[in-house]
Parts: sequence; structure tokens; C-alpha cells
Amino acid sequence: MKNLPNHLASLALTLWIGGLWVVGYLAVPTLFYSQPDRQLAGMLAGKMFETLGYVGLLCGLYLLFHRWMEVGKQVSRDVSAWLLIVMLLITLVTQLYIQPLMADMKFQALPLDVMQSAFAGQFKMWHGISSILYLIESLLGAWLVIRSFNVSSK
Repeated sequence: MKNLPNHLASLALTLWIGGLWVVGYLAVPTLFYSQPDRQLAGMLAGKMFETLGYVGLLCGLYLLFHRWMEVGKQVSRDVSAWLLIVMLLITLVTQLYIQPLMADMKFQALPLDVMQSAFAGQFKMWHGISSILYLIESLLGAWLVIRSFNVSSK
């Protein structure tokens, strides 16, 4: 029972980082490849990213708290803690600003697909920004997993 916080941290790390990689680089591309209705594929992808964002916030907050409990006051100098903080900030910006902005553009474009509307240029720009942030978050997550493995194997 005393290892429960560590086990929960391992599961949270797996769920969040694994989710980033599976959703972003496997499920969504497969969805767009196999779904002929791009508007529907975009809606489903958006829902997956939104859900994953909430998962990321919960897991990230737990992992940051766990890290703080592990290293105490040294948390401000802990690389893993800073990786978590940056990842959480990216998730917050995406969840609270970029995704709602893009959803609003899609709504305002109706009945047209957003890419066939006056919002196409703005949507492409925000989609690109979101994609870059997602890539950064995914790479930071991979670094966190590698660090976690190296620390636990010593």
C-alpha cells in the first residue's frame, strides 16, 4: 500500500503520454485516412483531443504533486517537474484558448465546412499552432518517460 502513490504516478504517466502519442499520431491520422467525411473526422478528432486534454490536466496535476512530494523543496530545480509544468501549460492553453477558438470558427462557418468558409485562413493558422504545441508536448512527454525509466532503473 505504501507504493500506491508511485504506482498511480506510473499509471498517470502512461495514460497521459501514451494517450498523446496514440491519439495524435495513430488514431487521428487513421480517422482522417479512413473517414471520407472530413467534417465528421475533424469533429471526432476534436472530441478525442478535448477528452485527452482533460485526462492530461488530471494526470499532470497528480504527477506534479507526486514529484513535489518526492523531492520536496528541490522541486524548483527538478527537470521532471519543469517538464510537467511546461506540458501542463501547453495543455491549458490548448484546452482553454485554442480548441474553443477553433470550435467557434467551425460553428460560425456552418452550414459550410470551416475550410470552405471565410475562416479557413484563421483556422489553418490556429490548427498549425496547435499542431506545433502538440508536437512539443509529445516530445516533452517522451523525454519525461525516458527520464522516469532511467531514474527508476538506478
